[in-house]
Amino acid sequence: MITTTNRRPRGLVALAGAGIVALALTACTADPATNGGGTGGEETGGTITAAEVNELTSLNQATPSGNLDINGKVAYLTTSGFNYLDDQLELIPNETFGTVELVSEDPLVVTYTINEGQVWSDGTQISADDLLLNWAVQSGYYDDASFDEEGAVTGGNSYFTYAGDTSGLALTEFPEISEDNLSLTLNYNEPYADWQYVGLLDRPMHIVAEEAGVTVEEVREAFASTPRGNPDAPAEENATIRAVADFWNTGYDISEFPSNENLLVSSGAFILTAWEPTQSITLERNPEYTGGLEPSYDQIVIRFIGDANAQVTALQNGEVDIIKPQASADTISSLEAIADATVLQGDEFNYDHIDLSFSGVFADQNVREAFLKTIPRQQILDAIVTPVNPEAAVLDSQIFVPTVGEAYDTSVAGNGSDAYAEVDIEGAIELLAGATPTVNILYNSENPNRVDAFEAIAASAAEAGFVVEAQGTPEWGSLLGSGTYDASIFGWVSTGVGVSGVPQIFASNGGGNYNGYSNPEVDALAAELVVEVDPEAQVELQQQIDALLFADAYGLPLFQGPGVTAHSSAVEGITQYPGQTGVFWNFWEWNVVG
Repeated sequence: MITTTNRRPRGLVALAGAGIVALALTACTADPATNGGGTGGEETGGTITAAEVNELTSLNQATPSGNLDINGKVAYLTTSGFNYLDDQLELIPNETFGTVELVSEDPLVVTYTINEGQVWSDGTQISADDLLLNWAVQSGYYDDASFDEEGAVTGGNSYFTYAGDTSGLALTEFPEISEDNLSLTLNYNEPYADWQYVGLLDRPMHIVAEEAGVTVEEVREAFASTPRGNPDAPAEENATIRAVADFWNTGYDISEFPSNENLLVSSGAFILTAWEPTQSITLERNPEYTGGLEPSYDQIVIRFIGDANAQVTALQNGEVDIIKPQASADTISSLEAIADATVLQGDEFNYDHIDLSFSGVFADQNVREAFLKTIPRQQILDAIVTPVNPEAAVLDSQIFVPTVGEAYDTSVAGNGSDAYAEVDIEGAIELLAGATPTVNILYNSENPNRVDAFEAIAASAAEAGFVVEAQGTPEWGSLLGSGTYDASIFGWVSTGVGVSGVPQIFASNGGGNYNGYSNPEVDALAAELVVEVDPEAQVELQQQIDALLFADAYGLPLFQGPGVTAHSSAVEGITQYPGQTGVFWNFWEWNVVG
């Protein structure tokens, strides 16, 4: 929602090692009658401590600067919703919170109804107003801006800087609101492939309005009276929507525990209660929460530990109960040596990649192709992944990962990735024709895997004549899309469902399009993909896009990340999970042992 400064209007960020492929699924609760729920609500107390690679940066994970993995995980713990994805990636309804009704398939009509008595942590009823706000964000309904080739606004209005893809909810008309203000109905003018994954509860309307200096009534009126944006005939800026959008875009970005309690208002099972910068955050149970998945313990402490070996040491020393490191060569053997540790492994929907900016030195396709020919992908894989997963192979698709099977194999067979199967220094030198381009590479300097990948790429590229400069920084996520670098090494992590991540990253104005990539054919295919409901046709469209990305020398995928989770005997209920929410996906089923 997959995603900061000076970037395209709808951005996405990246996580400690990867950026979230931002789909509109923010639910975090389920019905204990059908899904369990810890000890059934019995309060046993206690604290569970988990290690995460990245530090919290925002309480709004849906903005360009806020869409880090850790921000999304904290949002998952503090936001209620209509459904969630289980560890089989099945969508599980949460009728304790509310219902989603498919009123009609053709035309597509969907109604969301919140149960009376579901409240924010300040006691305010969660209502259709809150859903309406998130619809305005995710639909881009009011935007009428035009952009130049660099993504800068040249006219009109761009309001909410949403990290995800707006093309799905852009298919809807202005929502219908019930008289009791508990139901919102979306009427689509075309099919939407990912309609069932839409999550319409996020930030509270009453808080955003207050912080923007307006009333909820004024926001409702502004939304209802402002027509759909039209870039061909841009309207005057609506001052109320601008004020709301300006706060929503940046008001939740934080670097320490906020003194403004409004920022902490939660609809989920937990509330953020403490933050020791660079060290940890603490979340405590929300006493107003009645969403059906009350945990059996009182607190979650999340410690920020970037290095995999340091996470292992913290688990061994009893400083944390759960870790999910970006595994290195020594991780598995070190974990297996801990008698008290349970180690879980499995494939995950994340992948590392290097993207090239389509401006500056890489505006020239020959230079892009030359640079990609120097990238030692097998060497990187062998150094980072093979010790953890000996069966792993270099990733050869920008869209599919090997675990999806036939779709990946078929795409790889025809997408042109074989042009970069081996390092080809001579081929790169020939393409450069005597030039010695300088390439500035952005990466996370506090992530050992990113450092290793950068060093391998820099050494190989230098053999072809490239002058590689490091832009390694802990603040790498905030620089994505800033135009201050030529290439970036990071990762994407997906929910593992839906197709909206494709236009989000690869469409010209997609939320995760940080490198200024623009191909009209890709845009057309992505637009077709969003309204295609046939799974086989979806695969074919994505395979066509995959081939175009390699033809354009977009960048290179490196590897699918191996999944490793470990926990001590002090906790139970922890499972390996392949998607965005990581170990927290079933936090309500965790228990403190003893």
